[in-house]
Amino acid sequence: MTQRHLRIALYSHDTMGLGHMRRNMLLAEELASSPHHPSVLLISGSREVRRFEVARGIDVVSLPALYKDSSATYHARSLGVSLTDLIAVRSATILGALRAFEPDVFIVDNVPRGAVLELDAALQFLRRRGRTRCLLGLRDILDEASDVRTEWARASNFAAIRLNFDTIWVYGDQRVADLAVEYGFPHDIARRIRYTGYLDQRVRRGDDEANGATTDVDGTTVLCMLGGGQDGLALAEAFAVAELPAPLRGLLVTGPLMSLARRESLAGAAAQNDRLRIVEFVAHPGAAIRAAHSVITMGGYNSVCDVLSNGARALVVPRIVPRAEQLIRAERLSARGLIDMMHPDRATSDALARWVGSPVREAACEPVRMHSTRGLHDLLDEALTVVPRRAPVRLPDMRVRHAS
Repeated sequence: MTQRHLRIALYSHDTMGLGHMRRNMLLAEELASSPHHPSVLLISGSREVRRFEVARGIDVVSLPALYKDSSATYHARSLGVSLTDLIAVRSATILGALRAFEPDVFIVDNVPRGAVLELDAALQFLRRRGRTRCLLGLRDILDEASDVRTEWARASNFAAIRLNFDTIWVYGDQRVADLAVEYGFPHDIARRIRYTGYLDQRVRRGDDEANGATTDVDGTTVLCMLGGGQDGLALAEAFAVAELPAPLRGLLVTGPLMSLARRESLAGAAAQNDRLRIVEFVAHPGAAIRAAHSVITMGGYNSVCDVLSNGARALVVPRIVPRAEQLIRAERLSARGLIDMMHPDRATSDALARWVGSPVREAACEPVRMHSTRGLHDLLDEALTVVPRRAPVRLPDMRVRHAS
């Protein structure tokens, strides 16, 4: 009889940008390399997950996509169906995948009950099965503290954690953000928190692989990255017409979620500037970041981790709606001397050009803790020793608008 390897499933709701999916791809790669040699199934809400090479031992289930607009309202991204019908399809797909895969460990990204509560049925199944260790993974910053407390109370998230989750992994440094303190976690839930450190992007599969977008990046290149690109148009337009000091040239990575019309508009600007090049997507930007003169980026978790991991001189222009998460992260890391920050209202083409041409600031840096592969494997081993014991809490059947 074939030996049954450890099985790990990860869920990433992916309703805006690529951040949740990229974070979980890295976690999947790291966990697949553990001494347990697990089989890892990533359940992703982004069809863009197929743009990334998947390592042996990992496979992907891609859910029909959700889209969250600037007012944090959900819609079907492609299908001509109602939100209710789309969530029903996604929920049934998640439940079916977990029922067949029978994971030993299930890691949920960021939203304890899933986007629009789509995980409730799957978590109930795993709870009744009784053999799956359930982990909640949270990024370093969630949002303004008052907003998080209100939202989590409305979604009954603490009750959901008591009922379903054994451990909480926070992908950050407690010295930068102490989630239990900032967001008022009850003591019994705070005791479940383990900090991994910021996720070091240099361990990503293919990080050092050259490709057509990055082979000519060198010390004369200013790299502007927009993450998924769904909400990066203002920064892209300012960068596209910024007069960079010679001999510097610009490389703008729009992201695959930027609309074709917006990419074509930017291409028109590039046609007027022989020192600007535009590409849609770079799966592994680490090599380009390390080679570039400087980096201008939005403030999403993975974009900032790319900068921290590769020691880049970076200007972060954070998104400020619908959440303040990027702004808070940028402010705190700027205060530690690790990045420069510019509020998006001030990020004009002239301001970007002035920053590029300014001297490197000499402020003393306070490093942050980055994760290690061994540390993550140790946390997995710890999670496997936990005997699932979950409180008998009844959750309300409700729907919420905010989940990213």
